[in-house]
Amino acid sequence: VARFADPEPARTLAKKLNQIGFETLIIDTAAIRGRAGHFIVRRFELNERSMRIETGDGQQADIPWQEIDLLLPGTSIVGYSETKTVTERKLSIGKTILSGGIPMTKKLEHKEEVTTEERGKVLYLYAGQRPPVFFSQNGMTYDGLGAAMKPSRELNFTHLINELRRFYPGVRYDDRLLNRAGQVRVLGPALNPETNLDLAAEILARSLLHGRSRTI
Repeated sequence: VARFADPEPARTLAKKLNQIGFETLIIDTAAIRGRAGHFIVRRFELNERSMRIETGDGQQADIPWQEIDLLLPGTSIVGYSETKTVTERKLSIGKTILSGGIPMTKKLEHKEEVTTEERGKVLYLYAGQRPPVFFSQNGMTYDGLGAAMKPSRELNFTHLINELRRFYPGVRYDDRLLNRAGQVRVLGPALNPETNLDLAAEILARSLLHGRSRTI
């Protein structure tokens, strides 16, 4: 993976690599993030012929199983930092002396930056010329599963993926974005997977669906 501020050096390098037998893919990240975007699923229903999906603002679509080209599950990792006030008690020498040797403590407060990490499974679905469809384990309702609904989001999300593969056994499936190592291999060492998972999915999808080199 090589990154360039301008497109021309990227095209020049890609051409040289193509001439010596390497397949290349050029992607304009600004164009990817500036397009209409993904169809972000809030609710879904499955039947024997298709999947019905719905966004949070009520948009709906039906996707026949045979139109699905690719399923890319992944793990979204989001880090949060916040400043907290930490209170602790420490031995006070002065108070201990004044009390005649009885150990006395004093309360101390200090600010501390605490970083937490939130992980969740996601799924990118590609079907023909449709916008990529995005499923988030923590961003959906699962009542569309009916009697098959499980007691946790994680179990429901796993069930959803299993059902998609069961309804359409021939669908292409690639799970390398499920772990950070796989994400880094796609993005290269300079791009942070925490903020570039969508780009990793786009790179992988275009590589798998389009085969030989092309400029995007």
